[in-house]
Amino acid sequence: MDKTSGEFIVGRHPIAEAIKAGREINKIWINEKGKGLDPDLLKVIKEQKINFQFVPKQKIDQLAGSTTHQGMVASVAAHRYATVDELFNKARAVDEQPFFILLDGLEDPHNLGSVLRTADAVGAHGVIVGKNRAVGLTSTVAKASTGAIEHVPVARVTNLARTMEDLKSKGVWIVGTDADQKQSFQEITADVPICIVIGNEGKGMSRLVRDKCDYLVSIPMRGHVTSLNASVAAALLMYEVYRHRLQIGD
Repeated sequence: MDKTSGEFIVGRHPIAEAIKAGREINKIWINEKGKGLDPDLLKVIKEQKINFQFVPKQKIDQLAGSTTHQGMVASVAAHRYATVDELFNKARAVDEQPFFILLDGLEDPHNLGSVLRTADAVGAHGVIVGKNRAVGLTSTVAKASTGAIEHVPVARVTNLARTMEDLKSKGVWIVGTDADQKQSFQEITADVPICIVIGNEGKGMSRLVRDKCDYLVSIPMRGHVTSLNASVAAALLMYEVYRHRLQIGD
């Protein structure tokens, strides 16, 4: 029998209805043998660019918690996603220059939760994440954010590079990080609409996202490791923007 369980929707019919209703879906797992797969449903999944993966039946059994899943399980968002316009509206409501964080391929839910927690602490107006190959708003993220997920809107977009172009057209300056840059993160210009970009935990920013940044800054390091944890790097940059804005306010 089809069913919905926690942050998972189990069964092709409930999944099809969830897609039809516009429910935010993080990922769909499909039996690699294709048993019972509706080709029309797969077509819709592809057309809407929903992240999906073919896996062994045992994996679906594990996710569903049973063997009665019709060969499909979907992970759904634990919270509603915002639109990018809603992020701008939040900044406008408090009469502040927009302050966003864009995450390029962040995969660890604990890192996303930490980013949300810091974003709330510094008064950022929202976080932007990609739709594919990135963690969504799961219950683990909600727990790691220690409640910040209720206060920091997260917009989920299909194309990060296009979204960056849209942000720039609205006057937002986009800042990425690069260890080889001479300009330190302490030289960020914060009295303008700004969006900080944080890359994937292992690969960093993708080439396309990097190329769309207005400028890059480095985080000076003197130890033996070559990079910081993504959420730690994000926290340093967010607090630098916050510090600059406090000084400007004074």
